[in-house]
Amino acid sequence: MKFINTVFTTLSIAIAVSSVPLKLVQRDVDPSLVPDFGVKQGVNPTGTGDCDGITNAAGQVVKIPCSCPPDRASFIQSLNANVNAGHAVNNPGVAVSFPTGSSKDDKLTRIQALLVTLQNLNGPGVGCPAAATTFVAQQKAIQDGTDVASPPSAAAVAAPPAAAPASNNGVDPALVPDFGVKAGVNPTGTGDCDGITNDAGQVVKIPCSCPPDRASFIQSLNQNVAAGHAVNNPSAPVSFPTDNSNASKAARIQAVLVTLQNLNGPGVGCPAAATNLLGQLKALQN
Repeated sequence: MKFINTVFTTLSIAIAVSSVPLKLVQRDVDPSLVPDFGVKQGVNPTGTGDCDGITNAAGQVVKIPCSCPPDRASFIQSLNANVNAGHAVNNPGVAVSFPTGSSKDDKLTRIQALLVTLQNLNGPGVGCPAAATTFVAQQKAIQDGTDVASPPSAAAVAAPPAAAPASNNGVDPALVPDFGVKAGVNPTGTGDCDGITNDAGQVVKIPCSCPPDRASFIQSLNQNVAAGHAVNNPSAPVSFPTDNSNASKAARIQAVLVTLQNLNGPGVGCPAAATNLLGQLKALQN
């Protein structure tokens, strides 16, 4: 009888344990793989909310919100949330992954995850600009194969190396991917229209003027490639390699995104959700 009671007790425990729902395992990123911002918060405030960010290729200090960059601990907390979700929590249409390898593609993917997290800290497109960090210069160094183990400081990365000028004929339009989204779809009456559909099946709203017409966009892209940086945001380098490697394809998509997001001024343009380019970039990186 004692043996039977023991068996029933064991079965009861097993059933009770098996009824407990399993939790998904979430792994935080390795902080050693998260480079420093390279910029300090609150430097030389203007009194209007702006402070000093990076120094651009023209030797000019780019102004950024004085609250940027965020403190490292809270930033990594946001990054962990995005990586575990597989997308920016505050902008679900933007995918996020954080591979741990040392390949060029893995490093570029990690930088992209940092930039997405930074630029969507408080909502879709609401956060800190890239100029609040040296991440874009680090990204350029990775693309060029000149990156080093320790990320450079803000002083050391005043001017990223310029890309080779485009030919007189500009970029090959055949190498410029289509936006994959049309302007003016389902206007709300408040200036918003339909952009991409995110991973949750929700349509992301974008300005109805986005994306721009292809001809004027390629004209802006040509100017940026010829200058080696976004003409309207000189701190953002632009290159447009023409070979068929995944790294070059990714660099071209990045050039298109930088041009798109800085069409009318620093950070003033169309959001990535006005295209399916982030999906194309993720496919290349995978």
